[in-house]
Amino acid sequence: MQTRTLGKDLSVSAVGLGCMGFSHGYGAPTDERETVRLIREAVEMGYTFFDTAEVYGTQEDPHVNERLVGEALAPYRDKTVISTKFGLRFDFESGKVPLPLIPDSRPATIRKSVEGSLKRLKTDHIDLYFQHRIDPAVSPEEVADTMAGLIKEGKVTHWGISEADEEYLRRAHAVCPVTAIQNRYSMMARHYEALFPVLEELDIGLVAFSPMANGFLTGSYKKGTHFDARYDYRASMPQFTDEAEEKNRALLALLCGMAEQKNATPAQISMAWMLCKRAWIVPIPGTRRPERMKENARAADVFLTADEVRAIDDALDGMEMSDVFGVQRKR
Repeated sequence: MQTRTLGKDLSVSAVGLGCMGFSHGYGAPTDERETVRLIREAVEMGYTFFDTAEVYGTQEDPHVNERLVGEALAPYRDKTVISTKFGLRFDFESGKVPLPLIPDSRPATIRKSVEGSLKRLKTDHIDLYFQHRIDPAVSPEEVADTMAGLIKEGKVTHWGISEADEEYLRRAHAVCPVTAIQNRYSMMARHYEALFPVLEELDIGLVAFSPMANGFLTGSYKKGTHFDARYDYRASMPQFTDEAEEKNRALLALLCGMAEQKNATPAQISMAWMLCKRAWIVPIPGTRRPERMKENARAADVFLTADEVRAIDDALDGMEMSDVFGVQRKR
């Protein structure tokens, strides 16, 4: 697979593997041995970039995803890049789905988190350590200063911020240079494009999570699709309602039409669009199916010209769409 550079020097596969779905959010957890096997199969396909977090797990085993990623990548540690995250916990007691998020980026919490992650990941350093969500009770300078200390100690080599805004990013970057942000970004969630000039100015990459709008942009979901509300966040996502199908008809037609032109799939077009938009964007789709892993990896081989990307943007700008999880459209 092609590679890309995040920040000044972090080389990763052009498409990474988001590992959350093996353990959290997209149905009952995958069998642990199968998870390890699938992650190792991804390495053999050419993936070098694997994303997890300390909170991707279950109420019974809150950190299981990190543990499985660590086990799977141990034989390949010298040729893989692992990103994980700190500063967030889920409110399992709320009874709500998706689980409410509780931020905590106090320095003592970060230092406790990094030790736990290093142990579970079976490594002596974290390649890219993301603040999972901004904590309004802790300044960006304090978080960045803690990161600078961990980098000096060799426990972290690069750091980033998830769901960053410009002010927070600039203040943090001034204390300890940020390598990447990890923000929600897809054809249905483009609000962070306003940050692109800042990312280019500061030489910061974008790791795009939910690049296919939680799988919706694969075009595989039709009216009547059922998700288990106990384990699957898609059961409450607005883009998967029956009512959304009509609103998103033009979007799916655009994807399918471009896919036919390029001898690709809608999923590949949805990622090729962002890959061809900027050289420092790296999508991290998640899947449990080897055939989807291969399909996603090949998105990096689909070329769209600048004019084609611009035409897609123009079409998206004027198109009706449903709400999408994580974004509330203006009415």
